Amino acid sequence: QVQLVESGGGLVQAGGSLRLSCAASGNIFSINVMGWYRQAPGKQRELVAAITSGGNTNYADSVKGRFTISLDNAKNTVYLQMNSLKPEDTAVYYCNGHIRVGVIQFYDYWGQGTQVTVSL
Repeated sequence: QVQLVESGGGLVQAGGSLRLSCAASGNIFSINVMGWYRQAPGKQRELVAAITSGGNTNYADSVKGRFTISLDNAKNTVYLQMNSLKPEDTAVYYCNGHIRVGVIQFYDYWGQGTQVTVSL
């Protein structure tokens, strides 16, 4: 069993910055991929950024150059540094982890979600 706990959401003005964190705990053998998704009101959930344990990253076009995802393997924690925030970034952000919990067992886990609101 693995739990993902998010923190760092809040209210920020356009152009400001915010850093989200997501700490994984429990029976973790290793982390394969972790990522951040977001869902705005009336919108579908979308992938924002993802990172492998080896450091390979992928970003949505809308956040390239503004957001940076990183993974601290020692702490089993993934971060999302968000700079130059726009009102369009307002959403609930969810942490996701594809995590090895057994010799050949991999599962997807989700955090509880954290609200990010960007004002004009």
